[in-house]
Amino acid sequence: MSSKSSRTKKPRNQNLTVPNAMSLFRIVLVPFLAYYLIHRELVQAIVTLVLSGLSDMLDGFVARRFNQVTELGKMLDPLADKLTQATIAVCAAVLFPTVRVLLALLVLKEFLMLCGAVYLLKQGKRPCAAKWFGKVSTTLFYLSTGGIILMETLHVPENISRPVSILALGVTVAFMIYSFLRYFGLFWKILHSEDSADRIDLSAEIRAKKSRG
Repeated sequence: MSSKSSRTKKPRNQNLTVPNAMSLFRIVLVPFLAYYLIHRELVQAIVTLVLSGLSDMLDGFVARRFNQVTELGKMLDPLADKLTQATIAVCAAVLFPTVRVLLALLVLKEFLMLCGAVYLLKQGKRPCAAKWFGKVSTTLFYLSTGGIILMETLHVPENISRPVSILALGVTVAFMIYSFLRYFGLFWKILHSEDSADRIDLSAEIRAKKSRG
């Protein structure tokens, strides 16, 4: 076998995929999003958020369509979601007091879910990937927060903005609670599962290799 053939068949890390790069891209966008929101540069913030949202929609499609689903990707995707949501919530809460109730609920929900994921990993168990109800919860969060910020920025009369804000917050909070309960059910199921498919060696997955041949 020639040295050239040997080089072409070197193993590579299977985590080097386009979907994982998209998730990392969303994480890189977080500080830019925070800067634009704090400085009330709403056009730039919206563009950044649209880029983040598009990559969020595309990474899952690309992963499934081109068989690039990885365990690292299943963790990076929700991490990028949580960082983006937290950034929007914190910045919005500083600038717009109306959304502080969302911030409090979001912080509690994400903190508990993060603790659950870390606990599962310490137990050698595989945290569940993002589910449809988590994605819907994220979408509602973006829509309600963005709508409230837009109304306050445009100085929409309170007799219109207040009931709309209350309705948007109510629907979002309700779905966040529903999403949390569904994830807690999955956490409990995985924690007590004896199925080998629910086990994971995190360090091995991060070093995951596959042949180039």
